[in-house]
Amino acid sequence: MKKNYLCSLLILTSIFLIGFPFVTTSRAQQPLELKWGGDAEGGAPYLLPNPKNPREIVGFEVDLMTSLAGQMGRKSVFTQNQWDGLIPGLQRGNYDLVVNGLEITSDRKQQVDFSIPYYATGEQLSVRTGENSINSLADLKGKIVGTLKFSLAQRILERTGGMEIRSYENQNNAYDDLVLGRLDAVLMDWPIAVYYSKPNPKLKFAGPVIEQMEYGIAVNKNNPELLKQVNEGLLHLIKTGELRRIYEKWDIWNDETGRLFTKLASGEVHGQVYEDFTQNITKQLTWSERLRRYAGYLPVLLIQGAPMTLLISLLGMAFAVALGLILALIYLYAPQPLSWLSRAYVEIFRGTPLLIQLYLIFYGLPNIGIKLSPIVAAVVGLGLNYAAYEAENYRAGIQAIPRGQMEAALSLGMTRAQMLRYVIVPQAMRLVIPPVTNDFIALFKDSSIVSVITMVELTKVYGQLASTYYDYIGVGLLTAGIYFLMGMPFVRLARWVEIRLATERRVEGV
Repeated sequence: MKKNYLCSLLILTSIFLIGFPFVTTSRAQQPLELKWGGDAEGGAPYLLPNPKNPREIVGFEVDLMTSLAGQMGRKSVFTQNQWDGLIPGLQRGNYDLVVNGLEITSDRKQQVDFSIPYYATGEQLSVRTGENSINSLADLKGKIVGTLKFSLAQRILERTGGMEIRSYENQNNAYDDLVLGRLDAVLMDWPIAVYYSKPNPKLKFAGPVIEQMEYGIAVNKNNPELLKQVNEGLLHLIKTGELRRIYEKWDIWNDETGRLFTKLASGEVHGQVYEDFTQNITKQLTWSERLRRYAGYLPVLLIQGAPMTLLISLLGMAFAVALGLILALIYLYAPQPLSWLSRAYVEIFRGTPLLIQLYLIFYGLPNIGIKLSPIVAAVVGLGLNYAAYEAENYRAGIQAIPRGQMEAALSLGMTRAQMLRYVIVPQAMRLVIPPVTNDFIALFKDSSIVSVITMVELTKVYGQLASTYYDYIGVGLLTAGIYFLMGMPFVRLARWVEIRLATERRVEGV
């Protein structure tokens, strides 16, 4: 038995030793991964889930990276990342490259290195079909214009001035709002307009392409060797015509890219890149200069963002308190079907994310003919969500009132409505002041979410400033400080009310 065991062990060892070189050789033959970051929510023609297989990401930049990685002897691996966090993710080493319609600008050059341009285009205005008064940036004075947040188009609009700018997370919502009449125009990159505006019979292009720009591949500044390989690979794809075939496949080949490729293939310096920041913005700052810049942010944050945050928080909470009281009364005193509906409302709104509710209110309701402005949608969304929590507060407060008081009120000849109005509800409201105040503080912070429906409040202003200067820490701390100072009076109020009520209870108990 022992001999058989030793023989078996020798055979297994021999098989392992013989097979090991083949395994290691097979692994060695596998190409290295070339990880690149992008945001598939950006949509066509850049990156998007394949409509036929949503687990697969397609787009002209996917084809570009597949060809480029193959030219470099590597395997293309896509990494999903939110668009405004792509460059920070590259700096942290989450991936090797960023490829996602990233315009080459001076401020970004301070953060990352860029490859030679792989595409040239411009910004395209879109309007409703019957609109003939808008054909250029100058015609946008006094208009409401939509664009993608943190994009070059947004900076062009901000530089032009004289209009209300609404920034969006994705292009679909912007063009939908243009059709619905919430916007007068949309300015986005020409390839986006080709896919989302041109096919829509209710929309049309307005005027020629505005301000040429170029897309480049972002590389970490600590990796010059990879940058060299990327540039060599791109030049090969340009000279062989592979990039042109990809662009023609996606119907985005244009004259600007043709002229750019001619210069690059001939070895000439590529065309001028759009420079939209002054020298004092892009230069390295000393601490004193940085502090002066932060001081300059305060008026923007306080004047443009803080008042709107406070307004929607106060209105949203007032709506929530009123609706919450009604829901609590229905739950406790209404007939069974209505009571059940009240309970269902509370469970549904407490059990689903506020973000989804805001999307449904702002983008879903227009499908049934209900169009709300951003501020109304924000107030309604916050109010409906927090009404569920306030209903539970009021229910607990009402049930905390001794039953004897209800019986005494009814014995005095009061109707049920009078009993609730003059006896029960006033006492319940007094009891729920502390939790309601705490809920307002929570709602005040949750108001930051409404930036997704084009509301320009404190968090949106923070995002605009941080993405402009790539200073997420300094501007973030400044914004957090403003939130803290704005919320502190309500925190102190809640603390004072709790102490006051506790004192009154002790006195009443004596």
